[in-house]
Amino acid sequence: MPSKAGVYVYLDKDGTVLYVGKAKDLKSRVSSYFVKSANLGTKTQVLVSQVHKISITIVESELEALLLEAFYIKKYNPKYNIKLTDSKSYLKIRITIADAYPALLLARREDDSKSLYFGPYPSSGALKLVIKTMRRIFPYVSTLNHPKRICLYNHIGLCPCPPVNDSPELKKEYRKNIRGIVRMLEGESQKIMKELERERDVLSKAEEYEKALLMQKKINAMGLITTPFHKPFEYDVNPNLRDDKRQEELDGLKEILNQHGLGLEKLERIECYDISNTQGTHSVGSMVVFKNGEKESSQYRKFRIRRDWERKRPGNKNVILSNSEGTQGGEILHSVQNDRILARNDNYLSSKTPKHLANDFAMMKEVLKRRLNHDEWDTPDLIIVDGGKGQVSSAMTALAECGMVIPLVGLAKREETIIVPKLGERGKEKGVSDGIDSDASMVNTYQELLNLRFAGTRSEKNKTIVVDEEHFTDISLPKNSPPLFLIQRLRNEAHRFAITYHRKLRSKSALGK
Repeated sequence: MPSKAGVYVYLDKDGTVLYVGKAKDLKSRVSSYFVKSANLGTKTQVLVSQVHKISITIVESELEALLLEAFYIKKYNPKYNIKLTDSKSYLKIRITIADAYPALLLARREDDSKSLYFGPYPSSGALKLVIKTMRRIFPYVSTLNHPKRICLYNHIGLCPCPPVNDSPELKKEYRKNIRGIVRMLEGESQKIMKELERERDVLSKAEEYEKALLMQKKINAMGLITTPFHKPFEYDVNPNLRDDKRQEELDGLKEILNQHGLGLEKLERIECYDISNTQGTHSVGSMVVFKNGEKESSQYRKFRIRRDWERKRPGNKNVILSNSEGTQGGEILHSVQNDRILARNDNYLSSKTPKHLANDFAMMKEVLKRRLNHDEWDTPDLIIVDGGKGQVSSAMTALAECGMVIPLVGLAKREETIIVPKLGERGKEKGVSDGIDSDASMVNTYQELLNLRFAGTRSEKNKTIVVDEEHFTDISLPKNSPPLFLIQRLRNEAHRFAITYHRKLRSKSALGK
């Protein structure tokens, strides 16, 4: 029994469904029914005595579990789901669609033929959490008779207050919100997510940045409960859907990366790294580990950045920039002498740049080198860094200096592009790749790329490394690509782990600890 989120079904010896439940940790929840010391109620004891078989379905998100549980209860009508509630009906979502401004309410009975109902949902706590999150995406009215004044929810952007703000435009927008909620409850979350992303991009191009930011917040909130998302009937048809999707992600990623020269034989252990800081203070790095596409949280590691890294501004005698305002064409200039990345295309340094701008590239290199010094840790089949060519370049440097042979890619945030170093090409020209073993080929190839980046400027002790576009391959996958889902999940987990540690250090500092 896995310690994962999902839905469990108890069946008797005849295969009749007795009970359906959901849990964040299936192993813990299900085993609690069968522990001798468990203080179970009389009805639960009778249920347990009749259980002959247990069926489980692992899911991706809280909303998936909630909807699948409700789907199974409707489908099988398990007698103990009714008995164990002591005659109290489960909660349902009621939407008063006949009203000019439909309200979203919780109900236990379907006693209004003009309303739309969803459910039943046995887990009231999970249901309330989900609709609370949905309200951040699609604000709605939560009472039948809204007072004719501005309410508290309006002040925090969760209610449009129709009696006060009534207009044709508001009515149209509100109906759109209600349709969005209905579609989410019907399992169309991925379509809605894509629509919101398109709307955000349109607003951004029109330079309506405040509206675009609001749309991004909705997308983030939606991701908390829906990404990735599968409909209940999909799990009903294939209870192993989640495992099958994981394997599809791994196989797809391996195939794509091998097409670009990474030579992956297996993809069991993947490590992902991220850096978090506030203008260079309380800087931390995170390492998260996925095994066979699943989180391995016991092997997560966090790093407190030891050096006070900062980037130098133009004008320093050790710096050569392509122009006085920064770099162009995606170049990254890196001073070997003081180990500081000086500029990059989307965050170049200029006279307007703060004096102490954090050097994420040097921090990434420090974190990777510290991790690679731990020989007792399992070696990953693939390293992913959160960032573009600069972060990948720093990781390459760390690997080369440690003499390690590990395939490496980055995920650039802006376009969700996979950044792959071009491995093997120069080595093949010199006959390196046709040598004795593949490991030697890989090491030489990494070193070859690093050597290509050197441009002599002043002396052997003070060289400037220039990372050109030609040394990397950009891979843009469709937004619904399973391999991209896997990398995004790793990146998001690394970001969450890093920022949690960063906030902890920042809070301690604020309290003087």
